[in-house]
Amino acid sequence: MSVHPDPHDARARSGALAAAACYFLWGLVPLYWKPLAGIDPVELIAHRHVWSLVFLLILMWATQGGLQDLRSALQPARSLALLFLSATLLTCNWLMYVWGVSQGHIIETSLGYFLVPLVNVAAGHFVLREHLRPAQWLAIGIAATGVARMVIQTGRPPWIALIIAGTWGAYGLLRKRSSVGAIPGLAVETLILSPLAVGYLLWQNHQGTGALGRVNASTHVLILSAGIVTAIPLLLFAYAARRVRLTTLGLLQYLAPSVQLAIGVWFYHEPFSRSRVTSFAFIWAALILYTADNLLAHRTRTLTGIPGTPRTD
Repeated sequence: MSVHPDPHDARARSGALAAAACYFLWGLVPLYWKPLAGIDPVELIAHRHVWSLVFLLILMWATQGGLQDLRSALQPARSLALLFLSATLLTCNWLMYVWGVSQGHIIETSLGYFLVPLVNVAAGHFVLREHLRPAQWLAIGIAATGVARMVIQTGRPPWIALIIAGTWGAYGLLRKRSSVGAIPGLAVETLILSPLAVGYLLWQNHQGTGALGRVNASTHVLILSAGIVTAIPLLLFAYAARRVRLTTLGLLQYLAPSVQLAIGVWFYHEPFSRSRVTSFAFIWAALILYTADNLLAHRTRTLTGIPGTPRTD
């Protein structure tokens, strides 16, 4: 008797592998940005906008037979306004991340992405009026305790982490309200700000301070690869999102900041004192509680057949 593989299982496995690859690549991104530390972060983000747009337009033309999705995304005024706001938030997030990596704060940038799920939960409650379960409130409180410990230890809030978490959480909230797909959405976001990016790069070149034409060959390759580095993980994410449950994506998302943290500690030897580990432990405990609560709630809904309440994960 022959056993035929379940197409659904194969689809889920391929999606999970794509998601793992996506988050692993995002985790490795500091290895890309760190060699560019000598270049102005604003210039790097301008290059990222320009070359991401070029790569995405070529990709959309090759895979979708044209740019109809891009034209459609540019038409509704409300959708375009949301994409402009999300583009601004994404640019701020990119800029803070690149600056943090270049200045030797990879550990703190990883903390920002560890905090993102909890920021999303808080935004869901205070902005979307979603109901939070007691365990979710407790997770937010534990994470806030970890951040407070860092403030006491260092005498300052972890601004890099908080800005990264805040901008990425707000970006996700706006993208959730947009009906535009992931790839067309990113293409529009980069298109909206590309005139500013091109203008800044031309001005830099006119001033004689731009990187292109003034750096070595390997640095040129890195700069011109910004579009590929940006788009490939996004493509993997878009592929995975259609094949696996959000719960699976939620679990795998911790892979990216974990890899970043490991790179900061073991590859670049950033300080990671016992007191800092303790503060991180509060964040990790909050994430464990948050994840366990989501898994339990999902299992309960599945076993009882009760439709899910408004999603807070």
